[in-house]
This record gives sequence, C-alpha cells and structure tokens, in this order.
Amino acid sequence: MTQQKTKHYPQHIDLEPVMHVEGTVRLPGSKSISNRTLLLAALAEGSTTIHDLLASDDTTVMLGALRSLGIKWEEIDERTIVVHGNGGVLPNHEADLFMGNAGTAIRPLTAALAVIGGDYTLHGVSRMHERPIGDLVDALTAVGAQIEYTGEPGFPPLRIKRGHIHANRMSVRGNVSSQFLTALLMAAPLMARGHAVTIDVVGELISKPYIEITLNLMRRFGVTVEQDGWASFTVQPGRKYASPGSIHVEGDASSASYFLAAGAIGGGPVRVEGVGRDSIQGDVRFADALERMGAIIERGDNWIEARSGADGVLKAIDADFNHIPDAAMTIAVAALYADGPSTLRNIASWRVKETDRLSAMATELRKIGATVEEGADYLRITPPEELAPATIDTYDDHRMAMCFSLAALDGKARRGNAMRINDPKCVAKTFPDYFEAFASIARNELF
Repeated sequence: MTQQKTKHYPQHIDLEPVMHVEGTVRLPGSKSISNRTLLLAALAEGSTTIHDLLASDDTTVMLGALRSLGIKWEEIDERTIVVHGNGGVLPNHEADLFMGNAGTAIRPLTAALAVIGGDYTLHGVSRMHERPIGDLVDALTAVGAQIEYTGEPGFPPLRIKRGHIHANRMSVRGNVSSQFLTALLMAAPLMARGHAVTIDVVGELISKPYIEITLNLMRRFGVTVEQDGWASFTVQPGRKYASPGSIHVEGDASSASYFLAAGAIGGGPVRVEGVGRDSIQGDVRFADALERMGAIIERGDNWIEARSGADGVLKAIDADFNHIPDAAMTIAVAALYADGPSTLRNIASWRVKETDRLSAMATELRKIGATVEEGADYLRITPPEELAPATIDTYDDHRMAMCFSLAALDGKARRGNAMRINDPKCVAKTFPDYFEAFASIARNELF
C-alpha cells in the first residue's frame, strides 16, 4: 500500500502567456510538517491520526521507511493516515531504506536510527548522494554512534550499526542545513534517558523558521525543548513523545508562494487556503516580501490573498532571504516583473538543495532574457523589457518547475511569454497537481 497515487506526466508542459489570474487554491499539506509529524508519531506512545497529510514522493518515502522499520500505519483516505507509535522502539532491527531525494526524511531518520541502534542502510537517488550529511554524522559519532559511509565520505549512502551513545552535550554546525539540528532535536528525547542532553550550535544557524516548526511539533507530541537563544537547545531527562491523538497538517507555505506571486504579478486576487496569519511555517513571511514589492496582501486565520498594486508593476527588492530559502526562489522569478534590479542575499543553502539552485536559477533566468549576477551566496537579477520564450530545464527539482511557470504571466507589465517546462513530473515531490492548480487560476487557456 502506498499513499502516493501513480500519476502520468508528459515530457514537457507548454504554457502560453496568461493575461490575468484570479481564484482560490487549496494548498497541499506542508512537506516539512508532514514528514516531521510522521516520524514523531512513529516514535510516540499511542496512535496518531494525521489529517491533511501531504501526498507526495517525499512522504511516500517516509511512509515506506517506517513500514520497513516495522511501524504500522494505515491510510484512512487520501489525506488521512493513522500511525501506531512504538514508544521509541523499532520492531525491525535491520532494514534497507530507500530515501529518494527527501532531505526531510533521511536526516531525521539518520539521527533516530543511530540512537535506537540496529543494522540499517540508507540510500537514495544520485542527487541525494551529492547532498551533504557529514555535519550530522560527525555530531552523532562524536557521542558514540556507529555510522559508516559506503560511498563518498560526508555524503549518503550510510550504514548505521548499534553504537553506545553517551550524550550529555553535543554540537553541530548550523550554517549548511537546519535539517541537521532538526534531526538531533527530534532524536534528543531518545538520548535523554537518565540525563539532560544539550545541543550546541556552532556558527550561524540558518533557516531558523524551520527549527521553529520542529520545536512546535515536538511540543505537540509532549516534549518541550529549552532554548538559549539560537545557540543551544536542551532536553531534560525522562521526556517521552506521546501521541496528541490527532493532528492537522497545515497547507504548505512554500507552495503558497507561487500563487501569491501570481496574484501580485497577474492582477488577482488569488487566495490560498490552508495557511494564515498564525501559521507555524516561516515561509508565510514570503507575503511580507511581496508587500515590500508593492503587492496588496490580506491575511485571515487560514488564508492569505494577494493582488497587484495600483500600477501593476512590482518594486525591486534587495533583502536577506536566509529565513525563507525555499520561498525565496519565487522572489527570483517575481523579480522579472520588477521596476529595476533585485538582489537576493544570504542564500548559500540553495547550493545543497535538490539541485544547486543558485546555478540553476541563474542559468534559466538568463534563458528568458534577464541579466543575472551569481555570487557565492546571492543573486542579482535585472529584468528584461520583455521575457523571451524559453524551454526551462528543471533539474529534477520541483521548485524550479513551479517557479518558472510564473514567467508565463503577462500582467500589466506585459512581460510574460510562452514557456516550455521540461520534466514536469518533478512537482510530484511536493505538489503532484501543481499545474492543474495553476491552470485553475488562469483566465485564459494554458496548455
């Protein structure tokens, strides 16, 4: 049984210029919340009913891994799963786990399996084997975990054997991926059996809003983490995960960015449902960036709405986007509709995502006429007078496909043009029905 239904995708999708957008989109569940919730439910005592779970490649990978580890779960309907937690114990002490390209699955599972112990192998697609995991492995092996690299050191695939973890204090670098800290936080209650465990962050912690998601969900499952700012995190002894009974997954705020940007560029109003002013996801702050660019934003408890400003032309922006790295990709395309050059700063983490997003984004933006300066951790984008029609390569990266659909928007700026999106099946990672949702807000034929 798999949660993700098989869906056919063409080799490419052709998008004609869209003159106006308007409508409402119900968002799929958040990937970050979905995979964290699945693992916490598996580690908790009791059964957890998870509502509005994202149905995607990444959650399918996590569900498959849990099943291979002996965790029982059943699908009630397409958006509801019941996970029967095992109280921090895994029935299967040996497993070969395929993790696809799901960073939100492999990183937390690596920490949990290293602490629980057994004989496990974790591997994925070729790009996963290029994504760093060394900082997490170093943090775990320093306190007694046994983790071997079976390929290139510092990267998956991994083999985890039973170690003898004695962790009163451990440290992890914070400047490559916040998922390393998330993984250690989620595993910390399993280590804090008879003593407190403190995790120190070495250097700058990037993507702090994703750590806030982790801490929020851990509280929902009964574990409160003490913080010393963003420098250290402590879990007191005896804390155990307990099922909250049922939990609802928020809509994906990163996915919301495409439709909010569409409303800002193409007239609107476009409303997204599933996230609102009280969302626990940092990517809702994307709407703040759109406001800075001149869009009109309204917010409710469970919705956000965007429309173009009075003149329909966005203002250029120069800002630090370290706090919303995924949604910042959408700003890079929205910058094509701005009144001057825009600069996205402090986005070095793009280089270790599903692809090297800094390089990929620069390459594809240039195809459609933008002048792009690519730095080690920034992009400067000067929009053309009119976008050129182009064939966009997606690098097996869902966000590349979704971002560049926006380049078909014409809006008052009269800049959009026909776009061919290659390999659209990559959107299955987080939003299998993205192009149908995009078509639903277009007020002329798309493809």
